[in-house]
Amino acid sequence: MWAAVLLAGIGCYLLKLAGLSLPERVLSHPTVERVADLIPVALLAALVAVQVVADGTSLTLDARVLGLAFAVVALLLRMPFLVVVVGAAVVAALARLV
Repeated sequence: MWAAVLLAGIGCYLLKLAGLSLPERVLSHPTVERVADLIPVALLAALVAVQVVADGTSLTLDARVLGLAFAVVALLLRMPFLVVVVGAAVVAALARLV
């Protein structure tokens, strides 16, 4: 167990070091910049999708989907972030009540 933890820590350190060791010309390439800008969005979208439709090892459609739908519509309407979060929570809570 400890060997796996140490190996993972060393691997993370080496991965970080590899990113810091890249020359500036590689990092300033337009394609690399475009991909680097999109990676956090893709990771966040994947995290949201897993949290909304996953229940253990199975897929579930429940009140969380309605909350997410409200959040998507609210974001498209450019509502403030606090309204999006609270509104999604209220919609999900009301859906669970019903």
